[in-house]
Amino acid sequence: MTTDDVDGEESPTKRTREELRRTKARLGEGADKAVQEFDDNVVDLLSWLLDTETRARIYVYLRDNPQSTSDEVADGTGLYPSTVREALAELHDEGTVERDKREASGAGNNPYEYEAIAPSELVRGVVGDVQRELNAVFNLDRRLGGESPEGDADPVQISVGDAASGTDDESTTEEAADESDSDDR
Repeated sequence: MTTDDVDGEESPTKRTREELRRTKARLGEGADKAVQEFDDNVVDLLSWLLDTETRARIYVYLRDNPQSTSDEVADGTGLYPSTVREALAELHDEGTVERDKREASGAGNNPYEYEAIAPSELVRGVVGDVQRELNAVFNLDRRLGGESPEGDADPVQISVGDAASGTDDESTTEEAADESDSDDR
């Protein structure tokens, strides 16, 4: 009979170790699920900004793996190589990804390496469109009342700050909302 077994029962130490092992496994599963849900939410948001989930997945991959070739992106995302090449060409034309020729020693094809622009630059590119659409909604009552669109106020001003420098390009949405509230009084 060992000291771990008393009358056929496990010792408190052995039970504690087993409980800790199970708890650690549950926490690991929960953390994996939380990371996956976060990644899915990021891809959903980027899908809206970039038009498709395919383009969003490529963007996320390139943010994590800069200077990747189209074949590396296809391998890393699980997308078809032809789909990746087509999406990369579109993203490059739009300025969402940058590309340079990969330096290779010897003869042969030097493929392009791709790198995604910073998220703040990506958002800055769509801010004007979103701001115009929000202002159209805010001015809906005026337009429905028969007034001319030239008299529309712009109560919404969206700014995108540079996280590194802490600066904004324009007034913040809250400031614009505060100004709009004071105009209504």
